[in-house]
Amino acid sequence: MMKRIVLMCLLALALPLAAFADSSVDFQNNDGTLSGALSGTSSGLSLSGSVLTQVRGFDGMGPIQGTNLGSVSFSTSTAVSSITLGNGDTVTTFAAGGSFLITGNGSNGVPDGTIFSGTFSKPPVLLGVQNANGQWQYTLTGSVSGTYEGHTVFGMTTQLTTNTGLGGFSGSATLGSGDTNITAPTPTVPEPGTLGLLGTGLIGIAGVLRRKLKV
Repeated sequence: MMKRIVLMCLLALALPLAAFADSSVDFQNNDGTLSGALSGTSSGLSLSGSVLTQVRGFDGMGPIQGTNLGSVSFSTSTAVSSITLGNGDTVTTFAAGGSFLITGNGSNGVPDGTIFSGTFSKPPVLLGVQNANGQWQYTLTGSVSGTYEGHTVFGMTTQLTTNTGLGGFSGSATLGSGDTNITAPTPTVPEPGTLGLLGTGLIGIAGVLRRKLKV
């Protein structure tokens, strides 16, 4: 009986920690084409043909991997500035907005249809870096927000191109890999005060039972 009381106390103390554990979902994608222009256009950049290859943390599950689990696509808003840094790297900033979409194809436990649909919640930035061999590589980074399983969520995405050659970006580039991480909605749980009262109550009950056992 004493062992049961101890286990009950430990459970009561662990409840707040378990209920408020952080939760996130991570999506990885490969390949595809990044197209558009870095200035003088109203279309911005768009990614098409990129394949979803891994989902980690979906509905509390471990990593789900596959050669084709779905797709990742996006379109940015217009480029609002483009500068060249002192080291020769370039930084292009796009207006917030556009669209960002992750879909599944129903394989390996990934749902069929839209998984995440949203926009760039802050201006995404495209960094161009010239390697030692003279070839250019570009990384697009941006904050996203949208709908996931009926909830509003927030996250970050990073999309990396392969080397684009000595001429740099000239309208299109092949995407090497991408990673998008969103904060998943946590289950509806009692407020921290309620959980604290629950834990205290369970410990109190355990104390009463212990005293009765001594009588």
